[in-house]
This record gives sequence, structure tokens and C-alpha cells, in this order.
Amino acid sequence: MAVRDIVKDGEPLLRKKSRPVDKFDGKLHALLDDMLETMRAADGVGIAAPQVGILRQAVICELETENEEETEILEMINPVILKSSGKQVGQEGCLSVPGKRCPVLRPKSVTVRYQDRFGNEITRVLEGFNAVVASHEIDHLSGILFYDKAVKEENGDGRK
Repeated sequence: MAVRDIVKDGEPLLRKKSRPVDKFDGKLHALLDDMLETMRAADGVGIAAPQVGILRQAVICELETENEEETEILEMINPVILKSSGKQVGQEGCLSVPGKRCPVLRPKSVTVRYQDRFGNEITRVLEGFNAVVASHEIDHLSGILFYDKAVKEENGDGRK
């Protein structure tokens, strides 16, 4: 495992669409392991492959669990949000946009279909903070940064 350089805002790569992963091999596993180590070294809760310079549909999220002492690492390959519901507004930041934070409107719940590192297809519902992290990271795969979705906090309904 290795800590990779994080691509910063202003680099054109962050605005490009990522390609699907079609090989679930040692190279993918090494990428995922490096992404996790990079995310942890930067004290983040999520990272997408474009943030380490790879235009592939792979993300890692550190999820909250019912046990406040523990978290769960979720690897999602080729993720698709099938359904979303509810609304929540919260302050977001990003490892690729250091020093910037703003309120962002996100769904309260998302149903995501993805593959694990071995290619197995999984569908899962994520809620609250976990829905925010997953939505934020999945946006990276389409070249969308969190501040593209900034809202005025006072109304909280997504209108500017």
C-alpha cells in the first residue's frame, strides 16, 4: 500500500467522467488499498479514484455504524444511485479542495447498486451521513465537485 498524491481543484482531470471498471484484478485491489491509505493519511471520510489521478469508477467511503466507536469501510466499484429520498443540508469539504467548505443539499437516503472488489453486485441503502458521503464520492465520478451543489443555508431547500 502507498499514499498517493491527491489531485487538487483546478486540475482538468477532476472535471472528467470516469470509465467503468471491467477488470477485478490485483491492479484494482492495489488501487483500492492505496486509496484507503491516502484517505486515512489525509484524514478524510471518502475518496474517489479521480482524486488520485485514475479515471475509473471506484470510491471508498468510511461509514458511520450503530456502534459510535467503529466505522465501516465501503468500497464501491461502478456505483449507481438507483433511488434517493428526503433532503438534508450540511457543511461539506473535500480532500481535493482544501480549505473550502459550504452547505450542500443531499438526499437523506440513497439506494446504491455497485460491485465489490471481486465483481460481486450489491444493492444497499445508505442513510444520513452515509448517504452524504456516498453521494459526494459518486459525484466525483461524473466530474462534479461539492461546491457545484452549494445552497444558501437559510432556506435549505436547494434554491439559491
